[in-house]
Amino acid sequence: MHVPDGFINAPVSVATGAVAAAAVAVSLRGARRELDDKAAPLAGLVAAFVFAVQMLNFPVAAGTSGHLLGGALAAILVGPYTGVLCISVVLLMQGVLFADGGLTALGVNISDMAVTTTVVAYALFRLLVKVLPKRRSSVTAASFAAALVSVPAAACVFTLIYALGGTTDVPTAKVFTAMAGVHVLIGIGEALITSLTVGAVIAVRPDLVYGARGLAKPLQLRTADGTTVQVAPKAAPAAARSTRKVRIVGLVAALALAGFVSYYASTSPDGLEKVAHDKGIDRKTGQHAAKDSPLADYHLKDVSDARLSGGLAGVIGVGATLAVGTGVFVTVRRRRARAALPETETV
Repeated sequence: MHVPDGFINAPVSVATGAVAAAAVAVSLRGARRELDDKAAPLAGLVAAFVFAVQMLNFPVAAGTSGHLLGGALAAILVGPYTGVLCISVVLLMQGVLFADGGLTALGVNISDMAVTTTVVAYALFRLLVKVLPKRRSSVTAASFAAALVSVPAAACVFTLIYALGGTTDVPTAKVFTAMAGVHVLIGIGEALITSLTVGAVIAVRPDLVYGARGLAKPLQLRTADGTTVQVAPKAAPAAARSTRKVRIVGLVAALALAGFVSYYASTSPDGLEKVAHDKGIDRKTGQHAAKDSPLADYHLKDVSDARLSGGLAGVIGVGATLAVGTGVFVTVRRRRARAALPETETV
């Protein structure tokens, strides 16, 4: 759903840029409360993983494909504020390095793909977790529903932005009908990827899933007289709390998806591209400012073999996203630590 340059006029692009900047600023402050020593490096990995999975377009209808947006996945794994930052980093890397999503439309894309998906998904996720039984399967089910709804929600927000600043005269009702219809199908793929990923992490390390915090129940022992006594679980040793294995597995998975599996992704246009072409929204699409990037269109320039070119581009993208994302989140974490230092010294 990456919006290219030319779909939205300058005034609305500037306005959405301001909205995106404000959302990122708020998220930087909010992420300080979500990021701890374990979550900061994991958040960078989540951004890299989302980048990798977004390369895997899957078919959803005749001549149409879809890909993960990632807002729901990021919000549930590392928190809503950090989730907005994760997807924003991904969109920035895609726009600057891969000419995917217009640079003048970066505000549109962050407002739609990062903010909308994360806010809608996490709000619904928290509501469902409150009403469902307090167990891990409920988190997975809530993840599925939240991700499913987040995609058509983003399609609706794009339609609203188009209604305010579209550069073509296509009726808004036609855009809405087409966008909503195809993105409901894409939402199913998003929901499957999100729930499977969240379920896999919960099965191994539930303590690393932000949305699953507080679900663990204390151990209860029944005494001879029939009463129950709650027993606090023993603290896990430091080695068991390490995130090293999770980070290694996550990184290997991201590299494998971007460097190898992406070659087999669907080459059909995604939902927005298909609707834009069919309805004529793309008549005023401009050339991307990064069209001459050596990584444009997810292929490494001057490498003739398509499989190798795409694979190397994907690996570079994962590495760049991981580096930038980790840098951002570690910096946010350190600022939180420095902000708390005066209080610690005065105690």
